[in-house]
Amino acid sequence: MYTSAPTDAQANDKRAAKAWTVPMLADAKRDGRKLVMLTAYDASFARTMDAAGIDLILVGDSLGMVSQGHNSTLPVTVADMAYHTACVARGLSKPLLIADLPFQSDATPERALDAATRLLQAGAAMVKLEGAGHKLEVIEFLVAREIPVCAHLGLTPQSVLRLGGYKLQGRDDATASKLRADARAVAQAGAALLVLECVPTPLAAAITADLDIPTIGIGAGPQCDGQVLVLHDLLGVNSGHRRPKFVKDFLVEGGSVEGAFRAYAAAVRDGSFPGEEHSYA
Repeated sequence: MYTSAPTDAQANDKRAAKAWTVPMLADAKRDGRKLVMLTAYDASFARTMDAAGIDLILVGDSLGMVSQGHNSTLPVTVADMAYHTACVARGLSKPLLIADLPFQSDATPERALDAATRLLQAGAAMVKLEGAGHKLEVIEFLVAREIPVCAHLGLTPQSVLRLGGYKLQGRDDATASKLRADARAVAQAGAALLVLECVPTPLAAAITADLDIPTIGIGAGPQCDGQVLVLHDLLGVNSGHRRPKFVKDFLVEGGSVEGAFRAYAAAVRDGSFPGEEHSYA
């Protein structure tokens, strides 16, 4: 009996019914499917994001600023991250859960292994770490021990003291060239995903084209393979910190928290977010 091939909509519905796994990230890039990521810190918001069809959930060390009231992410501990990761994990069924390795928990491969093990045991499927350089050895060490890694380049908040604040990265040819080289290096070291924060749109587009692994942008323009926002920024919540250029309040058009998540996901997938006004030239 003849059976017609599935339509694109049917294929998308079938993918949406599956729980995300690390190998599916590369499939999404190959298929040109935009990845939708948000931060979460508790079970209730995580459950709502799950229902709204968010693909990837990041338990970010941003919790230090938006939940704990600190001026940076530096005070966040592994215990903090493990607690919030376990809370978020209880609210999820389909999204891939990623957890940040907090400041200096990845200073050596052995420390990173201990911290990452705690986060995976708390429910994460992947850990995220900032930077390249000596972190390449950490990425290789973790991946060799069956721990999936998401890298993070550009503005790396754990480097705020060295950077002198939260500033656009890769403005000139030398720093742009280094960022491209670092991106290739973290992918070669085994990272399966790369967050690019606060880099010019053309540079993010070039890095995205360079790599076989997906890129997730935040203030990095629309040509990344996906986007991420901090939960509080997406909902227009005043966290006591300056609102970055790349932020959009989706609660206004969504009408409810779940509606805001759905509006954000739709805008990422159809390419209308981020717009020029949310990006750096």
